[in-house]
Amino acid sequence: MCATCGCSTSTPEHQHEHEHEHAHTHAPPRIVELEHAVLAHNRHLAEHNREALRRRGVTAFNLMSSPGAGKTTLLERTLEQLEGAPLTVIEGDQETDADAARIRAAGGRALQINTGAGCHLDAAMVGRALGELDPRGGLLFIENVGNLVCPAQFDLGEAARVVIASITEGEDKPLKYPHMFRTADLVVLNKIDLLPHVDFSVERFAKNVEATRPRARVMALSARTGVGFASWLDFVRSPHAHD
Repeated sequence: MCATCGCSTSTPEHQHEHEHEHAHTHAPPRIVELEHAVLAHNRHLAEHNREALRRRGVTAFNLMSSPGAGKTTLLERTLEQLEGAPLTVIEGDQETDADAARIRAAGGRALQINTGAGCHLDAAMVGRALGELDPRGGLLFIENVGNLVCPAQFDLGEAARVVIASITEGEDKPLKYPHMFRTADLVVLNKIDLLPHVDFSVERFAKNVEATRPRARVMALSARTGVGFASWLDFVRSPHAHD
């Protein structure tokens, strides 16, 4: 069981097990101590990942969202629009390799990590995936497990963090899940093609993001239709150009 969130850390299909200690006590001080140890160890491994990616000339993005926000569709269109560019994807899900298969069908290199009952990827998992994929140059997208809580705590060695929300989830997600949005370099608001059919205000959503993370950029687009996609491509080519 993960000391930080209580999820199972077993990964039966790929043995991408967490480097977490197991908490066997309900005493709050011990739990806090374990959480600090887990996160400190993860940060250490994330720095190793970051340095390895830097040496290889790879720019990595940690994509986080709730399930169904459209991460994989976003990556499929990105592959289509950046045809020929070196692009690698690490897919995180509890079960199945369906998303990795979609990425491969779209022409990308992909490795699936199945976390079992685990609710997030960690730096150790990503480090092992990097060893298998050995990306050289270009872009790496880490599609985290669909979850608006636990992934926010774990640095994976990425250059930028992207939180993807969709208009079908409601305007209040930045307020309900503030820690996730506080870690974002970019907030992508996806599925804007559905705006005529949903009671949703882009302006209110943007204000809620600003209240939670004033420096985060909000980008509205439709991964399905391609509306607004040029701004996304500009971001992945130069993620810190607007810092």
